[in-house]
Amino acid sequence: MFTKTAEFIISNTDYRKCPSPDKPEFAFIGRSNVGKSSLINTITNRKRLARISVMPGKTQLINHFLIDQEWYLVDLPGLGYAKRSKSSREKWDKMIRDYILKRENLFLILMLIDSRIPPQKIDSDFMEWLAQKRIPFSIVFTKTDKLSVTELQKNMAAYKEHLLKTWEELPGIFLISSRTGLGIEELTLFIRDTIKQVGNSFLKQS
Repeated sequence: MFTKTAEFIISNTDYRKCPSPDKPEFAFIGRSNVGKSSLINTITNRKRLARISVMPGKTQLINHFLIDQEWYLVDLPGLGYAKRSKSSREKWDKMIRDYILKRENLFLILMLIDSRIPPQKIDSDFMEWLAQKRIPFSIVFTKTDKLSVTELQKNMAAYKEHLLKTWEELPGIFLISSRTGLGIEELTLFIRDTIKQVGNSFLKQS
């Protein structure tokens, strides 16, 4: 089991209504249908903790889950869901960016990307924005079980080549499969190690 306890705390549309910022937060974000809910359920070993839907754009709120009474896993709305009005998309975008820029206990963004598809502009633009704002993030490639080893290696090489056209150094990268469990333990240990490395100093300042 990757985590011992997982509890849904609150959903809202305003970072100011989030739980008291006294625990580290790790926020999951990605384009709609990237497998975010499945990954959250696998990490927490709960089948229905995060609601899974085949309809893109199901997650429309900032959702907080308390993990092991130690840290918050935050499920953010999907990027780039087009079947909404322009005003709705702008409001949604502002909600996400306000949370990322103003949530004081946010440790890391985990940027989820479907390993089967070529680099997408919306993903690249968002990661560039994170870098410009000096927001720490790692890339989590999902659905790796749907590719052969050769296909996965080819896609990862192409993606890294694309990023290195504008980046001097790549962020942390994880290869994940919610179905087979590939990479789940590695990602969970990474989160725990991050908390150990910087968590104590953060909690002393809180």
